[in-house]
Amino acid sequence: MIEYENLGKANAAFFDDYRKAFDNVLQSGWYVLGQQVKQFETEFAQYCGASHAAGLANGLDALILSLRALGCKPGDEVLVPSNTYIATILAVMHNGCTPVLVEPDIATYNIDPSLIEEKITPRTKAILVVHLYGKICAMDRIMAIAQKHHLFVVEDCAQAHGASLKGRQAGSFGDYGAWSFYPTKNLGAIGDAGAITCNNEELITKITTLRNYGSKVKYYNEVVGFNSRLDELQAALLRVKLAKMQAITEHKRMLGALYHEGLKNDFIKPQVHPDYFDVYHIYNVRHPKRDALKEYLLKHEIKTDIHYPVAPNKQEAMRGVLDQVPTPIAEEIHQTTLSLPISYLHTKQDVERVIEVMNKF
Repeated sequence: MIEYENLGKANAAFFDDYRKAFDNVLQSGWYVLGQQVKQFETEFAQYCGASHAAGLANGLDALILSLRALGCKPGDEVLVPSNTYIATILAVMHNGCTPVLVEPDIATYNIDPSLIEEKITPRTKAILVVHLYGKICAMDRIMAIAQKHHLFVVEDCAQAHGASLKGRQAGSFGDYGAWSFYPTKNLGAIGDAGAITCNNEELITKITTLRNYGSKVKYYNEVVGFNSRLDELQAALLRVKLAKMQAITEHKRMLGALYHEGLKNDFIKPQVHPDYFDVYHIYNVRHPKRDALKEYLLKHEIKTDIHYPVAPNKQEAMRGVLDQVPTPIAEEIHQTTLSLPISYLHTKQDVERVIEVMNKF
């Protein structure tokens, strides 16, 4: 059986270093906002080409706090892609703002810059973009639109660790880059974890204050804050994997290239362009008989996944909120997309087997 993912196997190469990191934290006696978090923040900011980073408890908090720190409030509108994971939309709603759906580019699956301006109103406060599947959005065009209309930009970088556009890294374009280190991510923790990157000292101070009960100095609270601090242990483990990110990225790009070159054109494959450095958190194909393809692969002992089976505005949680908004492009993607095995655990031989079976479908 070729598994879609097995985190135990995917992380096995790091176990010895994880154990050393765990022992160091355990013996230090300092478990919250200590040296491991500080060092990870410095190293991750450098990795992203950003001036600052702040570790948080998870990716959703990174999105929520980004919008909160930018002053997004009830009555404001935030533009979001219509085919994102629901966390992006939840972050808008948790700030009391109205999510405004913008359809994606059917070729890249990222928010379509040509459709953004028609959605801007006097109430629009920010654009919340999502670098889906490991491909960065068209940030040069999006930033130009934001500057023209005096809008904030938050990048949802949960799937884009190391992705870049013309050499510039995800998380370094907008006012904030919001990151998830959920275990399945290319840079995955051993549990929930997140971060925010930015290039403005005042903005990062707002985040570090909000994440710690609204406090800069212990027991003195300046604003209504949260408890959303990156765990010291997770920071230590993330530092281990961050040092290996070049190898992880090269491995996934190698597997992605095998798929791209080997799969027949019966399958709609991810768009490749020399300006974009894609990191293939997910390698998806689209096919009109997606469900039959998924079942066919499973019968041949190949597991796959769907990211995502339901458009966010069609979720039960969005009933009466977004369910009447027409999103035909997003729904086409959700109905036809299939994610193929492309983990750090998978070998060249695994992917060649997937290609062989798929080309007979």
